[in-house]
Amino acid sequence: MKILFLHGLESMPGGDKVVYLEGLGHTVLNPHLPRNDFDLSVQIAQEEIDMGSPDLVIGSSRGGAVAMSLDLKGARLILIAPAWKDYDVPSQVPPGTKVLHCTADDIVHYEDSELIQGDPSLIPCGDNHRMSDNDALEALGDAVGSA
Repeated sequence: MKILFLHGLESMPGGDKVVYLEGLGHTVLNPHLPRNDFDLSVQIAQEEIDMGSPDLVIGSSRGGAVAMSLDLKGARLILIAPAWKDYDVPSQVPPGTKVLHCTADDIVHYEDSELIQGDPSLIPCGDNHRMSDNDALEALGDAVGSA
């Protein structure tokens, strides 16, 4: 499966989640999103969708807010602790969206994911906001496998 993975604010391309997904045999597009320019991050991600035609878009934290701002062109969506409220992004997601979030997240509150509109599947998992522990990675793998 071809996946567009959009990293978080403090992350860089090639992180734990990307390595995990590649280890499962997926092709992962993982562009660098500029830290201080949300609009440019959305533009870069949209160009990846337009040119790369991914089957699935995964956005983590700030990357989740970026993902929620895109024309997905039919790609399915998985959000990981999406920071949509921090970027004033509409909370609407397409049907079938999965949201993975740690209930003890002290950076992006779990309750923010409960407010997302569009009837997403909210999956509590992980030890903290980084969502790179075994429980979170296994939940991500399951979500991708059923996307």
